[in-house]
Amino acid sequence: MQIGQKSSVMKNYTVTTFILLGLTDDPQLQVLIFIFLFLTYMLSVTGNLTIIALTFVDPHLKTPMYFFLQNFSFLEVSFTTACIPRYLYNIATGDKIITYRACITQVFFTDLCGVTEFFLLAAMSYDRYVAICKPLHYVTIMSSRVCRTLIICCWMAGLCIIIPPLSLGLNLIFCDSNMIDHFACDAFPLVKISCSDTWFMEQTVIICAVLTLNMTLTCVVLSYAYILKTIFRFPSVQQRKKAFSTCSSHMIVVAITYGTCIFIYMNPTAKEEVTINKVVSLLISSISPTLNPFIYTLRNNQVKKAFKDTIKRIAFLSTK
Repeated sequence: MQIGQKSSVMKNYTVTTFILLGLTDDPQLQVLIFIFLFLTYMLSVTGNLTIIALTFVDPHLKTPMYFFLQNFSFLEVSFTTACIPRYLYNIATGDKIITYRACITQVFFTDLCGVTEFFLLAAMSYDRYVAICKPLHYVTIMSSRVCRTLIICCWMAGLCIIIPPLSLGLNLIFCDSNMIDHFACDAFPLVKISCSDTWFMEQTVIICAVLTLNMTLTCVVLSYAYILKTIFRFPSVQQRKKAFSTCSSHMIVVAITYGTCIFIYMNPTAKEEVTINKVVSLLISSISPTLNPFIYTLRNNQVKKAFKDTIKRIAFLSTK
């Protein structure tokens, strides 16, 4: 009866619900996916919230670098929370139905956080450039006002990038199917099941993706080109090692983030390779946010020291 009702609704071009097909129908594989996603999600949230807490509590982490890292961690938590809990709920309950509004909301938040993250990575690259290439002017250039302005600009840029394709997406008509071949609502799977002419929207999505990647990647590449040029001019090996250590974590995160996004949006066959696209999207949503806290903390002595000091303070207070 429910399917019949949906069919009649869809003939009138007023779809109110979608069905998320997920990654697999195999019950045993679903259990493994659920355990994997639950563990990575909890690690991601715990790790990123720990970084946020440390940057608020520890006075040694009140620098622009950690201010950007704090905002990056917030973005990671927001991004993964926008899609993973919903998929966990779908697996646990077997309820794959998502309302049209919930689907659009999910697309909005995942895209906003994802795009803003690229601009934030570019801002973090600029921060490292100023720290290494202009150390005497670092405090003046990267003042708290400038840092706050950069963060606001990152969010505004993200919003400006996603509004054109999102507004076009709101006009899509769904008449043949409401089954989304993905574990979350995403632009390409929605375009695939729409019976509207989607050529213009597809081109808009690609243009926005290329624009975001080109603008931010240009900033990252230029920043690191100058950084490397400056580092190789340092007289001592110790100075070079110290400079490299402050940038290495950020460079690893940049490589992971840009690499996965380029695969999805720059690969001309990515839209057709649905399974690969879904797996890569899952890795972006779960693995990357989980790895980032470890990448930044394990390679950063200041964060490790701040963590140890905080644990000691908590232990001291608990014994009182």
